[in-house]
Amino acid sequence: MTKKRTNRVYTQEFKKEAVALVTNEGYSVAKAAESLGIRANLLYRWKDNEEAQKTGVAPSCEERAELVRLRKEVKELRMEKEILKKASAFFAKEMK
Repeated sequence: MTKKRTNRVYTQEFKKEAVALVTNEGYSVAKAAESLGIRANLLYRWKDNEEAQKTGVAPSCEERAELVRLRKEVKELRMEKEILKKASAFFAKEMK
């Protein structure tokens, strides 16, 4: 039988400290990844994401959370609009 693969979830603090090992302490990505018990490509991705956030290319965590909240709100408002359209069409038929 095969085991089901589960992805590990790392905290933002862990990610920042891992990237700091490479950027501030001068460790190579491979050495830092090996000492932390993670894959090097994962650390490269975290490093690239942090650099993108610093330059303003990628949204920050707060901006990402706000974006998710706003998308959810837009979805709800669109559903409400559709319900109101259908209700107004129904009542317009009843008036005739």
